[in-house]
Amino acid sequence: MKTRDMNRDWIATAETLSSALPYLQRYDDAIVVIKLGGHAMGSDEGMESFARDVVLLRQVGVNPVIVHGGGPMINSLLDKLQIKSEFVNGKRVTDAATMEVVEMVLSGMVNKRIVQAINAQGGKGIGLSGKDANLITCEMTDPALGFVGTPSEVNADMLKNLFEKEFIPVIAPIGAGRAGETFNINGDTAAGAVAAALKADRLLLLTDVAGVKNAEGVVVTELKAADVEAMTAAGVIAGGMIPKTETALTAVRGGVRACTIVDGRVPNAVLLELFTDHGAGSMIRS
Repeated sequence: MKTRDMNRDWIATAETLSSALPYLQRYDDAIVVIKLGGHAMGSDEGMESFARDVVLLRQVGVNPVIVHGGGPMINSLLDKLQIKSEFVNGKRVTDAATMEVVEMVLSGMVNKRIVQAINAQGGKGIGLSGKDANLITCEMTDPALGFVGTPSEVNADMLKNLFEKEFIPVIAPIGAGRAGETFNINGDTAAGAVAAALKADRLLLLTDVAGVKNAEGVVVTELKAADVEAMTAAGVIAGGMIPKTETALTAVRGGVRACTIVDGRVPNAVLLELFTDHGAGSMIRS
């Protein structure tokens, strides 16, 4: 038997769908690059929810690209193999043995888990690393860091060809050097480079924090590049938020319309950010 409360739920659902129409029109055929951080992957239920949201994006005409991390998973396997990690300024020193583990975890276990989750929701996920079809060509970042690379070229045409076939690219941040080397790329850096090469409409950095906070500890929902620079100089933006905001600034200056640092722990965070007035993090514009 149908009840009045159930009818209210259906009406609320219909109103939500109706209010999303302007956003659905706004993002029709847009390119949205989503960086899925290792800590933001969460539980199997969280991964299922994320995959469902991504498939919905593709279904309504958005072209999503997923670039993922996997730091916690890499650390776990390195510990099991008793391979010691060292960090310089927050970046992992990557020797040959560590590089093998990084590639194994990112291109294998993590990448395929995301692809499988997307396919289980009816999408067409396809797993890639930056080595496939010369997707991401790198230069060595710093000899002191070993096999850590900085993207110098991104094969955007290859990704656009996948969009035409309605595939959802899932990219492991592994790059190729010009001499055939394999490089570990910071996930945020890789996502920013891909977004800039595609001139993406949006770059979403999913992480495990609520967003950029001001001196009072309140999340700032929208910032301009000058605001980010001033807050960084004042020490308000510090620690792990610095590389994320630097990625955002590089992306928007490279042609991305806006970058949002999103709390990936919030259910349906991607949909909230793109299709509602509320949003789910801190948006940075040029």
